[in-house]
Amino acid sequence: MSDEEDDIILSELNDEDLVAQMFDDLYDGMKEEIEEGVNILIARGWAPYKVLTEALVGGMTIVGHDFRDGILFVPEVLLAANAMKGGMSILKPLLIATGAPRMGKMVIGTVKGDIHDIGKNLVAMMMEGAGFEVKDLGINNAVEAYVDALIAEDADILGMSALLTTTMPYMKVVIDTMIEKGMRDDYIVLVGGAPLNEEFGKAIGADAYCRDAAVAVETAKALIARKHNSGAAT
Repeated sequence: MSDEEDDIILSELNDEDLVAQMFDDLYDGMKEEIEEGVNILIARGWAPYKVLTEALVGGMTIVGHDFRDGILFVPEVLLAANAMKGGMSILKPLLIATGAPRMGKMVIGTVKGDIHDIGKNLVAMMMEGAGFEVKDLGINNAVEAYVDALIAEDADILGMSALLTTTMPYMKVVIDTMIEKGMRDDYIVLVGGAPLNEEFGKAIGADAYCRDAAVAVETAKALIARKHNSGAAT
């Protein structure tokens, strides 16, 4: 079937069926179809934020749950996240122009001395898929890079990743520096990586240890909601 025929089929679907089809297309990592679906919904008058939350985030939530439950694996999730990025490339300028509310913003990076980034990349993609803005600092980040980015990006969340037992203690250096600068309480700190565990996360003063990308998304959503609620109560 040609791309043109695919476009005709998508455009003939009503809104509810089109969103359902986009869920399936996200699940299957079909980037061009997702981009087409986003364009169709925008052309029908959907607000960019509605397209994001109902079509893209809704679809990626299913992907996240199945990844968490062992039904989907990393290569499949990366394909889904790439398809999501295609839709987001269309929506981002529209969201900025309309001043749409944001879920929150995360600064993420692998710690100093560590050049592993697959897990970190997956978390970044899944967070974007959940509606968060993400500033990815890449690998081998010193404490100054994290601190400067948190301030410059007006972030809500710091995510740190490490895959080596020799580099994971550097996470404590970052958190201790944040404490010294009086900025620790301003941010949610999430840590992850193969050698870490929940006890380590607590010991270094992180808000949570996340064993995988799906857990990172769920944890971030819960902690952001709690932060917003406590802020409203003060």
